[in-house]
Amino acid sequence: MSSLPDTAARSLVHGYVGFWRRLAAAAIDALMLFVVTVPLVLFVYGRDYLARSVGGFAGFWDFMLQAALPAVAVIGFWRFYGATPGKMAVSAKIVDARTGGAPGTGRLVARYFAYLVSMLPLFLGFVWIAIDRRKQGWHDKIAGTLVIDDDD
Repeated sequence: MSSLPDTAARSLVHGYVGFWRRLAAAAIDALMLFVVTVPLVLFVYGRDYLARSVGGFAGFWDFMLQAALPAVAVIGFWRFYGATPGKMAVSAKIVDARTGGAPGTGRLVARYFAYLVSMLPLFLGFVWIAIDRRKQGWHDKIAGTLVIDDDD
């Protein structure tokens, strides 16, 4: 009999989701965010927005549509569904690494902002998923989360 809580034991039975499935999920999510945010930004700032925005944000609404809205959407999907649409498409979900249950909102916010740590050094924090025994990226390690198979 395992000393782990039922949810933690279940997460170990389901297995960890590796690099390629997580990359596919990220590509799906990026495409969905692009399809939603770009038309909104073009509607607000006009067609010449792409030509004139070289770096940074073009204004308040640009920031809201390209940074704040995606952050709220991603964290919201994690909180209420355990996964983004991309992770759902590849049958994966995010769980608390200690309990195997749903991570709290604070842990999910930390995970989102920890993406910067995974990105900045040449995306090595994401590549780490391929070699880590529990398939955790640096953002997962920082936030204390795992990505597991979701067969529900």
